[in-house]
Amino acid sequence: MIRRWKNHAEAYLFVTPSVILTVTLGIYPILWALRYMFYDYKGYGEAKFSGLYNIKRLFRDDYLWDAIGNTFVFASGKMILTLPIALLLAVLLNGKLKGKNFLRGIYFMPTIFSTAVMAVVFYLIFNSYNGLLNQILNMIGVPAVDWLNMQNAMLTCIIIAAWGGIGNYMLLFLAGLQGIPKDVYESAELDGATGARRFWSITVPMLGPVLNIVMMLAIMSALESYEAIMVLTGGGPSGATEVMHLYLYKLLFPVSTGETMAQDIGYGSAVAMLLALIVGAITGLYLYLSRKLNDIYS
Repeated sequence: MIRRWKNHAEAYLFVTPSVILTVTLGIYPILWALRYMFYDYKGYGEAKFSGLYNIKRLFRDDYLWDAIGNTFVFASGKMILTLPIALLLAVLLNGKLKGKNFLRGIYFMPTIFSTAVMAVVFYLIFNSYNGLLNQILNMIGVPAVDWLNMQNAMLTCIIIAAWGGIGNYMLLFLAGLQGIPKDVYESAELDGATGARRFWSITVPMLGPVLNIVMMLAIMSALESYEAIMVLTGGGPSGATEVMHLYLYKLLFPVSTGETMAQDIGYGSAVAMLLALIVGAITGLYLYLSRKLNDIYS
């Protein structure tokens, strides 16, 4: 073992910081949550062993399951809106377009903004009473719209989330497009293929590997996203925009003024494990299905 350490000392030294970070920030918190999900612990005082009480409580918590349902609505809407627009922008900005480098920077810029700042700005735009958007509608004679009511709040959150995520996926699609040989397009053009035919017969199939990665990242991001909703609506009105990770955050850190939920570390740990299983199961199912499709078409 000493000889092996001497032969690979540099490699071990390079790996050590990553191992320490993974253990302290990844593995240890998971083990900590696994322990406390079997305890009645409110964040103060003594933790009392409660057995399977927190796990049973999961199945009786209607608010949690409503939040999980809202998460799937939010995630589906975000992906349906984000990915096609990101792909379209990537195709346009990969062509012979004047100022395309400037436009790439403009479309990518939202991804570098703080989510909290972005949500505050959009709140000023979509505010029901004196928001910028309603002021513009009033100027052109259109009645003001309550963008954050029960019917519209989720759609508003989806639009904002899509605006913030398009740039990342556009960049990934651009990288994939630039890896497609140009002579393939030239051959198809000589054969008389139209632009739409080239897109569906060449661009989309050859973007397959990149599309798989983008889809996986989009699924995970959409299921775990909650920061903009927390700032914009706080999960309201009446839980209409409550998503599962925002619900978990409120259980662990109920610091908002007027927050009605009490801190519950034990039950929050059980919720965290359930949400991790949901995200892991959906991601694993997608990877399995995408691999099967690749086997079919290869």
